[in-house]
Amino acid sequence: MFKLDDKFTEEDLSKVTEAVESNYSLRPNDALLLDVFTNNGERLVDPNLEMVSNPGQQQQLFKDNFQYIIQSDGMVTFPMIGDMKLAEMTLFEAEKAIAKKFDQIYKGSFIKLRITNRRVFVLGAPGGKVVPLPNEKTSLIEVLASSEGLDLGAKAQNIKVIRGESVYRINLSTISGMKETNMSVEPGDVIYVEPWRRPWLETLRDISPALSIVSSVLTLIVVVQNL
Repeated sequence: MFKLDDKFTEEDLSKVTEAVESNYSLRPNDALLLDVFTNNGERLVDPNLEMVSNPGQQQQLFKDNFQYIIQSDGMVTFPMIGDMKLAEMTLFEAEKAIAKKFDQIYKGSFIKLRITNRRVFVLGAPGGKVVPLPNEKTSLIEVLASSEGLDLGAKAQNIKVIRGESVYRINLSTISGMKETNMSVEPGDVIYVEPWRRPWLETLRDISPALSIVSSVLTLIVVVQNL
């Protein structure tokens, strides 16, 4: 999978340093959780029902309904302040813009915004895994550790991070390589860890059914001859 070819060569690989600098920008289909406080910290809006005593199972159902989805046009609708366009903003920029809106109603608004559907996809040697990203800055090492790490069947020197039209090659086989490629992942990244190929094992696996049949036939012949 994901081999280089004539249409995508070594020269097309992006430099990892280009990926470290940027902050994640909100995009359509992001699911948001909003916490609003007034007086620079006193809770004002409680979408997570943390102020409700003993809500039981209804708390989780009600909490799920208060995830705000960014629509295809970049707009999202919040209670009290209505529609806002948040696509292409960083979380910090979005929090400042929302706080400015709430300041028209309450003074000293403090906003905490979280993305709940951030995830990356790990393929190859560790198997197919979907790894959630709880933090805005999650390193590649954290993601690989969450997907059971790299065993002896993985090529640590040939890890590809595919991000949109950019592909980054990561080398974790040496300490210096790890330090040079200490990058943060972004939601939607595809991380491919190339497995080591063992042709003799693959050949043995392919011919094992035939060997089983031959073995069965030989066993039957021996039994018949001894009757």
